[in-house]
Amino acid sequence: MNAQTKDPSAMDRFKSVLKRHKLKATPQRLAVHEAMLELGHASADQVCRWISAKGGTCVTVSSVYNILTQMTLLGVYVHRFSANNKMFFDVNTFQHIHLYDTVNNEFKDIMDDELLKTVESRVKSKRYRGYKVDGVDIQIICHPTTRRNTLTK
Repeated sequence: MNAQTKDPSAMDRFKSVLKRHKLKATPQRLAVHEAMLELGHASADQVCRWISAKGGTCVTVSSVYNILTQMTLLGVYVHRFSANNKMFFDVNTFQHIHLYDTVNNEFKDIMDDELLKTVESRVKSKRYRGYKVDGVDIQIICHPTTRRNTLTK
C-alpha cells in the first residue's frame, strides 16, 4: 500500500489534472491510474497485467507505457530505474527513500525524514566542481534475507 491508495479523492485529483491539461479521462488513463494507486511502484508490464486481471478495459503494454510517461511529464508519477534497467513509475511524488529489492525487482517506500534531512544537509553543504545539486534521491539497494523468504512463503 502507498500513501495515495488510502485517499478516496485521488482519482478526482487525477481527473482534475487531466482536465487542466485538456486531456480526456479515457477508460485507459483511468485504468492505468487505478492500477498505479493500487500498485504504488510499477512497470508498464505490471500495470498492464493488473488491468488485464481486473478485466474491462483493453490496453496494450505500449499504450500503458505512453500513458505512464505522459503522466510523469505532468508530475503525476515519478520515474524510477531498476538495476535491470527496467523503467518503473512511482505514484508518490513527494520526497521519500526507496528500498530496491534486486531479487524481486520491487521498490518499497521508506519514510525517514531524519535520514533525508541529514543527507540533504550534508550534500548541500559541499561543493562539487562544475555541478549544482538539484536534490537528493536515496535508493537503498538490498535483497531479501533468508528469514524474510521463509516468512513470506
